[in-house]
Amino acid sequence: MTGIKTTGEKKMMFFSGRAHPVLAEEIAHQLGVGVVPTKAFDFANGEIYVRYQESARGADCFVIQSHTAPINQWIMEQLIMIDALKRASARSITVIVPFYGYARQDKKHRGREPISARLIADLMKTSGADRILAVDLHTDQIQGFFDGPVDHLFALPLLADYVGAKVDRDKLTVVSPDAGRVRVADRWCDRLGAPLAIVHKRRDKDVANQVTVHEVVGDVEGRICVLVDDMIDTGGTICAAADALFAHGAEDVIVTATHGVLSGPAADRLKNSRVSEFVFTNTLPTPGEVANDLDKIKVLSIAPTIARAVREVFEDGSVTSLFDEQ
Repeated sequence: MTGIKTTGEKKMMFFSGRAHPVLAEEIAHQLGVGVVPTKAFDFANGEIYVRYQESARGADCFVIQSHTAPINQWIMEQLIMIDALKRASARSITVIVPFYGYARQDKKHRGREPISARLIADLMKTSGADRILAVDLHTDQIQGFFDGPVDHLFALPLLADYVGAKVDRDKLTVVSPDAGRVRVADRWCDRLGAPLAIVHKRRDKDVANQVTVHEVVGDVEGRICVLVDDMIDTGGTICAAADALFAHGAEDVIVTATHGVLSGPAADRLKNSRVSEFVFTNTLPTPGEVANDLDKIKVLSIAPTIARAVREVFEDGSVTSLFDEQ
């Protein structure tokens, strides 16, 4: 006999960075596995050290890190974790990025600007990633930045079903906060059987997070409006859009977003807003000052969705089948 026979059994290993361990533990629980013990710390000068406490040779490895603040530190840690697995002879490396950092820099608006979302994909590929699994990318085109499979998961079923069970659907209007979200808002309309409205915004191109004009297209008077977006950062845009809806006679406004970045003045803006409820998923940890002070924030767990996708990838199943109903 020539050659060597093996058992042929596949082995899954689940790894987590330090950015959002609570979500990692939830996903691991859903999968019925433990998070691989990892030694990780920062040197005095800020350099990151990572070493796994178990062998990863021949395993299908899944590495989760949500790019929360301080975002550059956690991106770098994930790259180092991927590199460590590559050098540990992992069979495959799937990078799980619930929130993909730099996703808003997906194209050049003006000359001499970077396309940083492409750079992040290149760094992951160079470090050793075979596959990326992300939730609600800012734009679909980011999938094409990575030279390999990208599984794009959606929080729409989770968010839409929560809102649909909470309000009178006969009075519901789905509102896109800008032209870029119309396609997603359309899917909400199909799922909830609600009409669509659009808030047209004009930005000041020289000032970040600054919107100058809001115009509402569609009938929102006397309606319960649900504003749907992929992320809320400082909260200025979404709160101004809500004000525009109230100015046009909306009875109530609910805001939903997959990613609650909630940086800078977001806590004060959300607190002072007339919006009755802000609904997020836990792709990012909710900042303490927001979670502790605001009772109108609802956070839904994305862990079951990610866990199902991880299992499909590991078992060579279909991730697309998870969302065929849409």
